[in-house]
Amino acid sequence: MSELDLRSANDLYESALHDGRLPLAPVDYHAVGDDGTRRRVPFERWLQCASKEEEELLQWAVGPVLDIGCGVGRHLAALRRRGVGATGVEISKRAAQIARARGAEVVEGSIFDVPAQRSWETALLLDGNIGIGGDPERLLSRVAVLLRPTGRALVELDPPRSQTRKLRLRLEGPHDVSDWIPWAWVGVDAIGPIAANVGLALDGVRSTGYRWFAWLRRQPTL
Repeated sequence: MSELDLRSANDLYESALHDGRLPLAPVDYHAVGDDGTRRRVPFERWLQCASKEEEELLQWAVGPVLDIGCGVGRHLAALRRRGVGATGVEISKRAAQIARARGAEVVEGSIFDVPAQRSWETALLLDGNIGIGGDPERLLSRVAVLLRPTGRALVELDPPRSQTRKLRLRLEGPHDVSDWIPWAWVGVDAIGPIAANVGLALDGVRSTGYRWFAWLRRQPTL
């Protein structure tokens, strides 16, 4: 056995959630890219209620809302308090359990398992979830076929002048490390061309504090 035990990324994520309580000091968990980059994983923010800035963003989310990679459901809980119909998609069984305990409706599985029906007025890709699967164009293509003709997607991105990168990512904790999974980081400057390739149009960019978001609207020809 090595100094750090190797686990699946999902197992390490669920272990860090630890029944909805912070496991150790938040600085003990990092997302590490195979290019050497390290980002602290903000479990403390994910486990809290939606922030004031997030609440302001979510007031523009029209139901029905699909929260892709909803985690423990803080955005779903905020939407529920507003009376907005919303459903989460989450691959982690433990995260889905915590979200349901908050009163959220969650489908366990991948976004690619969701029936390809134009059912959703708003899709959320927050907390870096544009990186799921390591192929933002493929992910946004899936989002496009799930949105209604009038639908929009709210996507969280890296700041301007950030490079768009596709890489392998793993989680590192104080005593264990996950296997590698494909991931991507997309800068706000790059989202327009990526979206256009799948029939989505950039419909506005907003920053709140240190975080950046873009609204993408379905193009009429889709």
